[in-house]
Amino acid sequence: MLVLALDTATPTLVAGVARWSAADGAQVLAEQAVPSGTRHAELLTPAIRDALADAGVTRANLEAVVVGLGPGPFTGLRVGVVTAAALGDALGLPVVGVCSLDAVGSGARTVVTDARRKEVYWATYGADGTRTDGPAVVRPADLAAGGPFVGDPAFADRLGAPVEPAEVTTAGLLRAAAAQLADPSSAGPLVPLYLRRPDATPPTSIKAVSQT
Repeated sequence: MLVLALDTATPTLVAGVARWSAADGAQVLAEQAVPSGTRHAELLTPAIRDALADAGVTRANLEAVVVGLGPGPFTGLRVGVVTAAALGDALGLPVVGVCSLDAVGSGARTVVTDARRKEVYWATYGADGTRTDGPAVVRPADLAAGGPFVGDPAFADRLGAPVEPAEVTTAGLLRAAAAQLADPSSAGPLVPLYLRRPDATPPTSIKAVSQT
């Protein structure tokens, strides 16, 4: 199965192409990991195009799409999820959503990524890689989960423990999606994991405008 994997949950967007089978797992053919900051909408489509070209395939060859659902910033997640849904609809492909933290590192670990506002998104995993707690958002000083920590090393001082650098990868996304790729009918709806309200919110009241 030829799979396109996308993630826009972190400041580095990922677009990758891999062959996947239940027996052999993922063979990554190409991957674009692009430092994007808040420019996901501008950079995602070129990254997809470049990943397909590097893999020597076209969109018509794809058989499934995997997308990270976050947690992450509202706008960034929306770009990735909407793009994956649009590709699936246009090409008639199954689209599988996974928690982006599941695609960071492997084995027993606590994943931490930047949630802004001096907070981290986190999740904890057992030795077999199964998520045992989270995802959630918290200030680093209030994180009760133990290490080893992987993810964003910028939080090492505030966690009081080393953080092994790790990011979302194409292989990680497909590993997290394995059960759903084996049975696409089991894939749930594409619901982004925002975990908190967006920074921009509508006003709670509308001021009357006087006319003169």
